[in-house]
Amino acid sequence: QKEDIEVTLLPAGHCPGSVMFLFEGENGTVLYTGDFRLSKGEAARMELLHSGTRVKDIQSVYLDTTFCDPKFYHIPSREECLNGILELVRSWTSLSRYHVVWLNCKAAYGYEYLFINLSEELGIKVHVNKLDMFRNMPEILYHITTDRHTQIHACRHPRDDDCFRGNRLPCGMTCQNGTPLNIISIKPSTMWFGER
Repeated sequence: QKEDIEVTLLPAGHCPGSVMFLFEGENGTVLYTGDFRLSKGEAARMELLHSGTRVKDIQSVYLDTTFCDPKFYHIPSREECLNGILELVRSWTSLSRYHVVWLNCKAAYGYEYLFINLSEELGIKVHVNKLDMFRNMPEILYHITTDRHTQIHACRHPRDDDCFRGNRLPCGMTCQNGTPLNIISIKPSTMWFGER
């Protein structure tokens, strides 16, 4: 039996290029979310989820349920998280140029929002190992650098935690101009938030 279906890719907001799939055919409409992150009201602005002025009738939703657990009852908004991190980074980096922040990011992608906003607000570029993976995201290239002499690092090492314990950044920096660095680590993670 053959059936024509229409497949629409919708932005998932999880990391650059992430999508949800909307399948529409004679037997109904199905939404497959995969990993997604939408702000309140964002789905209402997605024209492709609507037919005229009505939301499309979706018979089945295959939903990523990573955070479908009572311990994740309240997850702060992206803006709340950014403001908390921004306040902490600003207060630490303003102490001296030897006060450095390491953003302990476990995944390669998905932190672009954080890097861009920290850089814009504080005027400090974020150190990353390589620019290659960001080449197709020109909006972030102005906010990141491979120059280790910056106060915000998101560089990575296979054994990041071991590096940090020795008061050194994953890129190997421990001091600047002979002055030891004072390093704090911030681990941006919803999983970590839920565990606490």
